[in-house]
Amino acid sequence: MTRALITGVTGFVGSHLAEFLLTKGEEVYGTYRWRSPKDNIRHILNKIILVPCELRDAESCYQAIKAVKPDVIYHLAAQSYVPVSFTQPADTIETNVIGTINLLEAIRKLDLDPIIHVCSSSEVYGNPTEDEVPMKETNPLRPYSPYGVSKVGEDLVAYQYWLCYGMKTIRTRMFTHTGPRRGEVFVMSWFAKQIALIEAGKQEPIVRVGNLESVRTFADVRDTVRAYWMLTQKCPAGEVYNIGGDRTMTIKEMLDHLLARTPMKNKISIRVDPALLRPSDVTLQIPDCKFHLKKPFRIFLIIGARK
Repeated sequence: MTRALITGVTGFVGSHLAEFLLTKGEEVYGTYRWRSPKDNIRHILNKIILVPCELRDAESCYQAIKAVKPDVIYHLAAQSYVPVSFTQPADTIETNVIGTINLLEAIRKLDLDPIIHVCSSSEVYGNPTEDEVPMKETNPLRPYSPYGVSKVGEDLVAYQYWLCYGMKTIRTRMFTHTGPRRGEVFVMSWFAKQIALIEAGKQEPIVRVGNLESVRTFADVRDTVRAYWMLTQKCPAGEVYNIGGDRTMTIKEMLDHLLARTPMKNKISIRVDPALLRPSDVTLQIPDCKFHLKKPFRIFLIIGARK
């Protein structure tokens, strides 16, 4: 039986990944911080094993890895909210980069040999030029936020540990994904919550928005975690992979999809809130999910959006 460890198992993606791995008959462990809410995994708490771990503490990482000795690690834990990275850049860098180093160092010092999936982000690319769309793994890395910078660091640290120590790291650059349990501060959940509050008479019929012209390619989180698992089954270490959906639209078009489903649609107005605008914004995210290796191997990781 495969022993899988998910860092950040209590989070949005981590909880869905834990569910998926259980259906594959894997033994699932998950790291968590003592103050982490367990709402996302409450229904599977009796099926997984939680291991306390603070990524920013090297000794904590070492003890967690020593206790589990995993066959596969899915490293998802991160400070993942872009706007917060502008107000807390040092914390974002420490959590995402130093936390990843602490994890990899623990594995190296324990002389273990797991497959290690390191979750980077499409934010590493920043805004591409017109001739760079759809975006390939070979696109220049031009991050537009401290979060993007932290994911470049995490991405390249994982690559370096493969080069220097032969550690079986696999990096993914996931594009926009959503689904059940998505935090309310993220765009689709934020819009949906406002519409629900309006329907319930608890908010005036105004949806506050940021930049509606940004272009995103959406995927469902349940397809996302299936792609992560596929990578650990089929893909060689040392590589990086784009993962994305097949529904490309502006944020306004996505909002229109939500508004079309509410009986209040003719009564709701839209208002741009300056507080929701970022100092710099990634406005074009369209992935090329066909990865071409020099060796005779190809994998397609474009995943269809669920209806």
